[in-house]
Amino acid sequence: MNKMIQTVVLGLFTASLAHAEPSSQVAWTPDKLNFIKQANSKSGKELAAQCAGCHGDNGVSPSPDFPSLAGQLATYTYKQLQDYKNGQRTHTLMTSIAAGLSDQDMADMAAWYSSLPPPRNKADKKDLEIAERLVFEGDGRRTLPPCYTCHGSKGQGEKMDIPALAGQQAEYFTATLIAYRNSERHNDIYSRMRILSQQLSDAEIQELAQYYQQLQ
Repeated sequence: MNKMIQTVVLGLFTASLAHAEPSSQVAWTPDKLNFIKQANSKSGKELAAQCAGCHGDNGVSPSPDFPSLAGQLATYTYKQLQDYKNGQRTHTLMTSIAAGLSDQDMADMAAWYSSLPPPRNKADKKDLEIAERLVFEGDGRRTLPPCYTCHGSKGQGEKMDIPALAGQQAEYFTATLIAYRNSERHNDIYSRMRILSQQLSDAEIQELAQYYQQLQ
C-alpha cells in the first residue's frame, strides 16, 4: 500500500474511533491465531454437515440468500461465528446455531471451509468499468480508497477480519453492503464498511457485486 493510499485509509477510519463501539469480542492475539491455525478441518467437515442446506455440501451456497463459504479465510469465518454467538451480528438461524458451538467447533468449521476451493461461477463475463475503477483506483473525491487495498487484487481477502470476495454470490454481496449502509449490520471493525458503503450508490454496489461474483 503506497503512502497516499495509507493516508486516505487512515484518515477515513481514525475519525470514527472516538465514537466506535466494540464491534466484536474477538481479540487477534498470537495465541488466538495459532489456535485457529491448528484447528481440525476433518472435525470441521463433520460439523459443517448441518450447514449444507444453506451453504452447500462443499461450501458453495445453492441459494442467493446465503453466502458461499468455500475458500473463505478461517479467521474471518471464525470471527463471524463468534459475533453471532456474542450478539455483535444478528440472524435468527445463525444466532441459534452459533449458540451451540464451542470455540473449538467454530475453529474447526472455519478451517474446513477455508480448505475448500473458492466458488467458480459460470456467469457470463461483463464489462464492469465502474466496478474496476472502484476496485483499483477508488474515488478520492468521496474519500473512497481502492477496494483492493483491503480485499486484495484478486478478491482473496487479508488476514483476520477482511473477507475473501472472489466468487461470492452477487445477491448476497449486494444485500450485505446495503445492510452495512443502513447500519443493520454493524460488526465491522471501526465501522469501516458502514462508512464506505454510505458513499456508494445502489448501481455501484450492484456492479461491484457482479465484479466479485465473476472474479476467479
